[in-house]
Amino acid sequence: MRTLKLKEGIIYGPVSSRRLGSSLGVNLMPGSYKLCTFNCLYCHFGWTKVHSRDVSSCLADFPSVEQVREALEGWLSRNPNGVDYVTFSGNGEPCLHPEFDKMVEVVLQARDKYAPKAKVTILSNSTCLDDERVMSGLRRLDVRIMKLDAGSEETFQTLNRPCTTIQFQAVIENLKKLDEIIIQSVFVQGRVDNTEEGEVGQWIQRLSSIKPREVQIYSIDRPSADQGLDLVSKDRLNQIAKKAEKLCGFPVKVF
Repeated sequence: MRTLKLKEGIIYGPVSSRRLGSSLGVNLMPGSYKLCTFNCLYCHFGWTKVHSRDVSSCLADFPSVEQVREALEGWLSRNPNGVDYVTFSGNGEPCLHPEFDKMVEVVLQARDKYAPKAKVTILSNSTCLDDERVMSGLRRLDVRIMKLDAGSEETFQTLNRPCTTIQFQAVIENLKKLDEIIIQSVFVQGRVDNTEEGEVGQWIQRLSSIKPREVQIYSIDRPSADQGLDLVSKDRLNQIAKKAEKLCGFPVKVF
């Protein structure tokens, strides 16, 4: 099976999301290639073409603030009651956009004007939180959904495959600085298995230190970059959720 096609435009959807209902995507990344600090085995957009935290060679490929404003206002003005969420997502890590904080301002303004009932959120891999401009933008969002798939350095490296400048412990420490976040975690089996008891135990320890308001866990349901991964059963996901809730005290939802 082939992975999904990249999002060619700035606005896509709305898509029917297991977690967000009707979600309108905002893609801040280039439309012709995937740009990310991760190269996750399970990514449904395939392998990362530009695998770096340094985006200086890609500046001409990013949409501008005005392009995003025009695209989003155009869609929302025609569909004011059309979505539950406006979501920063797309072809890689949204926070890599060099003007991410300004993009947040533009999206919030468009939402307030045309669709005030919608919430603005992000699906982020949590790797750009050492940039204060990124943190400033994230703190303004209604909902912050941040990735943490691993409890150990080894699994982080083999499953998420970060670029060399990204350190696992730094990701954990930076997540602690964001209040009221939702942690999203993907569980897989096969070539890599992050459902083993030892790994789950370390993942729970990381959650306890981060103190999110909620955790959302799920498995792959689309073709992945690495075809050697298997879907995790709902029974196993429910076991992981129950254990995490018991030890941490915050809700863990299975999707």
